[in-house]
Amino acid sequence: MQEDTTLPPAPKLLDQVRDKIRFKHYSLSTEEVYVSWIKQYILFHDKRHPLEMGAHEVEAFLTYLATTRQVASATQNQALSAILFLYREVLALDLPWLNNFERSKKPKRLPVVLTPLEVQALLRGTDQAPEPIGLMIKLLYGTGMRLMEAVRLRVKDVDLSRREIIVRDGKGGKDRVTMLPESLLEAMREQITRRRAWFDEDLLAGKVDVWLPDALAVKYPNAPKEWGWQYIFAASKYSVDPRSGAKRRHHVEEKQVQRYVKRAAQIAGIAKPTSPHTLRHSFATHLLQAGYDIRTVQELLGHSDVTTTMIYTHVLNKGGRGVSSPLDGL
Repeated sequence: MQEDTTLPPAPKLLDQVRDKIRFKHYSLSTEEVYVSWIKQYILFHDKRHPLEMGAHEVEAFLTYLATTRQVASATQNQALSAILFLYREVLALDLPWLNNFERSKKPKRLPVVLTPLEVQALLRGTDQAPEPIGLMIKLLYGTGMRLMEAVRLRVKDVDLSRREIIVRDGKGGKDRVTMLPESLLEAMREQITRRRAWFDEDLLAGKVDVWLPDALAVKYPNAPKEWGWQYIFAASKYSVDPRSGAKRRHHVEEKQVQRYVKRAAQIAGIAKPTSPHTLRHSFATHLLQAGYDIRTVQELLGHSDVTTTMIYTHVLNKGGRGVSSPLDGL
């Protein structure tokens, strides 16, 4: 009997993109964004294969984004990153024109910061939010965490006795320590108790498994079923992991938090554009206003460079040297 030497069909281009992104351990959100931009790039050029295109086509697509769709510079840079990933990582091309694209300059803008009274009014507006959303919003302002850092918080990283939270794998892959507000101590204890009850139910149902980054899942094969690795702010229902297909309890969807922050700002009558990240900006600014050292604030925020943190001194209208107007001395 003759052996079948027919090769399996080559995977489609977008499947190759997904495989490469997963090989490099990029996040699911990055995968979705990159695949979307690459698909738009190909459709914009009437479904031509990227190998048939070059610098002219990339520039035409980026120009279309800026002039016709009027996207922000950050969005245009995101599209460029996806296209460069396609050519360099997936198609394995190292062409001179790939290095000649200048990224769109991001305008320097001061962050939106709420006053303490505005924060107080916004937090009152979260009383209508279901738990644990209300607690999460308070935690964003009380700790300075980013939204995804809060929703991914695990049981083992909250120390109630020491009143501290370890933020794992923050921006840039760094860990840091921030405070657990005294005023939220009891609410956090109650949330962990509720979460433990869900964990015990999941254990009986055989669905106690939780997602871990690939390297950790290999290093600690039993960790996904352990209490310490569970998300504190877990979803009320099971969901199917889009990559592995496993059915398990994931964390609360971040869009829920965004939605209730916006709603609470409307209830409070806050005219400023307000998002969960606004609470992080407010946290940093209010600490500086209270007289805390900028290096301390830098560590709490997890900034690599103090110059990033110094933007909040401009929000204070005092500059880096704490200068007051001579008019105020008259």
